[in-house]
Amino acid sequence: MIEGLITMASYGIVGGGSIGNFLYQLESAGVFSYVLPFLLIFAIIYAILTKAKFLGDNLAVNFIISIAVALMALQFHFVSYFFAEIFPRLGVVLSIILVFMIILGLFVDWNSSGAKWGFGILGGIAGLIILVQSFSDAFGWSGDLFGGGSFGWWLEQYSSTIIIAILVLGAVIGIPLAGKRKNRDVPPAHH
Repeated sequence: MIEGLITMASYGIVGGGSIGNFLYQLESAGVFSYVLPFLLIFAIIYAILTKAKFLGDNLAVNFIISIAVALMALQFHFVSYFFAEIFPRLGVVLSIILVFMIILGLFVDWNSSGAKWGFGILGGIAGLIILVQSFSDAFGWSGDLFGGGSFGWWLEQYSSTIIIAILVLGAVIGIPLAGKRKNRDVPPAHH
């Protein structure tokens, strides 16, 4: 279905340098499609079985089950395609979150619970967008957020208006709340 679309960003002999060529060699060897997904699934299953002790303290049984599950997960290309779709988007979202943290660090008191809740909600929304967009691109679902379909067109037409409205609403709500919290911390004057 999308086998031809999933390739690493690679460079030829002329450009990209040795790092680009090295990444291309790793992709050609199947490291990104098979080895890394296998190791990730194996490590997670092994950690869960070892920590939960469903099967007692027998690490050999946990090891065998973890290998079997990881190999069976890679039997079809579903897992490889999913990882190829979700991790690049996750990297982009983590970069955006880092930029927001740097910018908001100038203005927001991170020790307050309101800032943590607000940032958690934004992170949850970003995670949901990553999941929906990854599934829709990889598997042709109708939940495509950024193209095709009526919702994609609507979002494309009004995205800047939505972002501005959210920022203004956040400022209108956040600034008075931050001012009230700071005034509460000031001790009363003694006469």
